[in-house]
Parts: sequence; structure tokens; C-alpha cells
Amino acid sequence: MSARYELPPELNIYSALSAREALLAWVGEQGESAKVLEISAREVAEVDGAGLQLLAALSNMGRAWQLVESSDAFALACRTVGLSQWLQLGVVHNAQGGAA
Repeated sequence: MSARYELPPELNIYSALSAREALLAWVGEQGESAKVLEISAREVAEVDGAGLQLLAALSNMGRAWQLVESSDAFALACRTVGLSQWLQLGVVHNAQGGAA
């Protein structure tokens, strides 16, 4: 397993660029040896569609990831846009965006 990535408290359009750069840098540090990237959303207090797109981009990069923790705000945003499957803690999401 890889080191856990903590999503920022504000995961929205205003912080999307800096959050994207930080996430991409972290993914690069993990290298190919990290088969599943662990993502924590426990600190997320504000999230919108732009923030959720950051995680969707991981799937488009061909990287498997799993959510290991979630805040209420993050969970509500996922449910609102039909991404409830992301909330299943420990479930690996594959390169096609679905559960592996």
C-alpha cells in the first residue's frame, strides 16, 4: 500500500488548480510500485463538482485508488452526483472508474 493522501478541506473550484497540482505530485511520488492509491477525504469540509473531478481524473490516469476515510460533506457531494460507490471504504476503484 502507498502512503495515504489527505484531500484538502476545501476541494472546490477555487482550490482545484492547487489541489490538482498537489495530487499529481503525490501520485508521481508513489511510482508504479503503489498498486492502489489510498485517498482520505476525512478533512473535506467544502466540495463541489470540480473537486470531485480531481478524483475522477485518477481513474482516467489508469491508477487504481480507494477511499479510506470520508467526511460528511464529501459523502453528501458524492451521493448528490451519483458517486455513492466511491463511499464504500476499502473498495478499489479501477482504471475504468468502477469498483475492481
